[in-house]
Amino acid sequence: MTKFTVACVQTNSVTDIDRNLDLLRPMILKAAEAGADFITMPENVTMLDRKRVSLLSKAREEADHPAIPFMAGIARETGAWLLAGSLTIRLNDEQVANRSFLFDPSGAVAARYDKIHMFDVDLASGERYRESSYVRSGAEGVLTALPWGLLGMTVCYDLRFASLYRALAQGGAGFLTVPAAFTHFTGKAHWHVLLRARAIETGCFVIAPAQTGTHEDGRKTYGHSLVVAPWGEVLADAGEEPGVITAEIDTAKIDEARGMVPSLRHDREFGKPGPVEVAARLAGE
Repeated sequence: MTKFTVACVQTNSVTDIDRNLDLLRPMILKAAEAGADFITMPENVTMLDRKRVSLLSKAREEADHPAIPFMAGIARETGAWLLAGSLTIRLNDEQVANRSFLFDPSGAVAARYDKIHMFDVDLASGERYRESSYVRSGAEGVLTALPWGLLGMTVCYDLRFASLYRALAQGGAGFLTVPAAFTHFTGKAHWHVLLRARAIETGCFVIAPAQTGTHEDGRKTYGHSLVVAPWGEVLADAGEEPGVITAEIDTAKIDEARGMVPSLRHDREFGKPGPVEVAARLAGE
């Protein structure tokens, strides 16, 4: 099979897990009714809460998380592959994992990925984030098999670290997922260009379901869930309202793009200049 349909479910998630699951069900079913074979959802899809104490109190262990049986059941019901962009998984009293889950059509968890790069920033908008204060960073890139090829799994802030995507593509990925809750401030400036760059650099399809709008916790996210082709074309853009978008994926486009610009085969080792060398060179000028 060389073609399939992917969907991005774009949500305005709230701070309560059960309420989010109630909101998700009709959106996932809408994606399935539109013919989606692979249905993707954003980061923090079942709980978006940036208040550390509140989040830690509501986080659930994987074995006890209500989203796991929910996703498994709806995968079986629809016969689709599902990506739960990320769930907040309790590790201990002080830490959680920001964990992405892939479910196969039988409802089994086919793969897990813990977000590697932590969003610790102070924005010019006045927003301050310290994800590392309560999230334990992942340490492993994840490649997993879909019926149409290999998938590389990432989450949100990972998007800014091109080496991760190159490693996934060189490992065989033809598709990259980037579930996100990008802030409106950074999204407006960087979201489209970074996603298109990751697609072009790797020759992969990039699938990026996103959070959107103003949330209960006060955060404002950018939306614009995207599906981007390996040559950089935007195949679908969800705009800034909650909803569902779909796009047809033609896997032949992967080899086509990589054949025209085979940069994944052109890496070369090089010496990296250190700060002392740079300073000495500038002083000599």
